[in-house]
Amino acid sequence: MVNNTSSGTDYKSGFISIIGRPNVGKSTFLNRVIGQKIAIMSDKPQTTRNKIQGVLTLSDAQMVFIDTPGIHKPKHKLGDFMMKVAQNTLKEVDLVLFMVNAEEGFGRGEEFILEKFQTIDTPVFLVINKIDQVHPDELLQIIELYKEKYAFQEIVPISALEGNNVERLLEQIKAILPEGPQYYPADQVTDHPERFIITELIREKALHLTREEIPHSLAVVLDKMERQGNKDIIHVMATIIVERDSQKGIIIGKQGSMLKEIGKRARVDIENLLGSKVFLELWVKVQKDWRNRMSQLREYGFNENEY
Repeated sequence: MVNNTSSGTDYKSGFISIIGRPNVGKSTFLNRVIGQKIAIMSDKPQTTRNKIQGVLTLSDAQMVFIDTPGIHKPKHKLGDFMMKVAQNTLKEVDLVLFMVNAEEGFGRGEEFILEKFQTIDTPVFLVINKIDQVHPDELLQIIELYKEKYAFQEIVPISALEGNNVERLLEQIKAILPEGPQYYPADQVTDHPERFIITELIREKALHLTREEIPHSLAVVLDKMERQGNKDIIHVMATIIVERDSQKGIIIGKQGSMLKEIGKRARVDIENLLGSKVFLELWVKVQKDWRNRMSQLREYGFNENEY
C-alpha cells in the first residue's frame, strides 16, 4: 500500500466499521489492508474483544477501519461489553462493511445483524469473504440470496487471506467516502498503543497453543515495559489471567513447557512490532469468574465508558 499524502482539496477520509459474525475473517482483512499485524487472528470465534482501529493512508485518501467483536448472543458481562462495542459503531461511521463467510450458510446470526441495519442510515457494503473456498456457482447463489435480504450499496466478493479483490474493494470504499481531513499521521497504522498490541500478541499465542483446552476466559495484562540500561533490549513483563486453577496448569504446562512456548512465539512478534530485542517474562494468575466482574473488566482494559 502507498503511504504518502496529498494536500489537494479533493482529499477523502472516513471511518469504516467491519461488522460480522465471529470468525468470518474481519481481523485477517484488517491486517491485509494495513500491511502488518495489528489485530490477532484465531480460528476460535469471539477473539476480538475491543474496537481496534487500523489506519490506511493513501495519496488521496485516509481510511480508518474499525474491527469490531463478532456479533453473538452474550453469555456474560464481557460478552455484553463486546456487543455494545460492535453495535455502537454502526451509527458513528461513514460506511459499514458487513462481512460474511462464503463457506457458511445464511443463519440467525446474519438475520440478527441485518435487523440492526434497519435502524441506521449508514451505507452498507456486503463483503463475501473466503471466496477461494467455494465454487463460482455457489458464490452467485450467495449473492442472489443476500440481494433479497437487504439493499446493499455494493456487494464485493473477496479473499482476505489470499488478497483476491481486496484492492477493488478499497477503490469502492474510497469512491463513497466524503471529502475530509487526514485524521492520523501518514505513518500511523493504528490508534492503539504498543502496550495494548503486545498483550494481544501474547493472548493470540496462548489461544493458538492451548486450542480447545482454554476457552475465552483468558486475558493478558502488561505489568512492565522498559529498556534495560544502555542495551538495545526491552524488558516486558506480562500476566496471563485465567478463571480456574486447572486452566493455570494448562497454560504453564509440564515443567513450564507451554508457558515457555507461548513466550517464545510472542517474543518474535513483539520484536517485529518494537524493532528491538525483547526479554519477555510471563506469569499466570487465577481470577475466578473475571468476565462477570466489572472491576476486573475495567482493570483488564474493557472500559464501557470509552464506547
